[in-house]
Amino acid sequence: MVILVILVNTLISLILLYVAWRVWQLKQQLAYIADTLTVYESCTHTVLNKAPENIYLSQENIYNLRQKNQALKMQIQQVRQIISLLLQGQQIWQRYFRRLELISGKRTVAK
Repeated sequence: MVILVILVNTLISLILLYVAWRVWQLKQQLAYIADTLTVYESCTHTVLNKAPENIYLSQENIYNLRQKNQALKMQIQQVRQIISLLLQGQQIWQRYFRRLELISGKRTVAK
């Protein structure tokens, strides 16, 4: 009977030793995971720490570019108007000289 008790106690001790060893392994894995997550958190904090400032600067740059774009659109419109006026002036000039040529050509033929 004593041998049976010793065997049962030994078996229980071995089972508990195995459970303790598995708990220790689980603790090691959890510590590794916690360290990895801490590193990830540190990296994301470093990256995202300046995000609000960068977003604000980007918005400001976009606003400035839109203002410059608006000014350039106005200048393009003015250049188009100038070119249109020059083309109209050229057409009027050509019509005027064609009429003069026709009139002067008729005079030479009529003489």
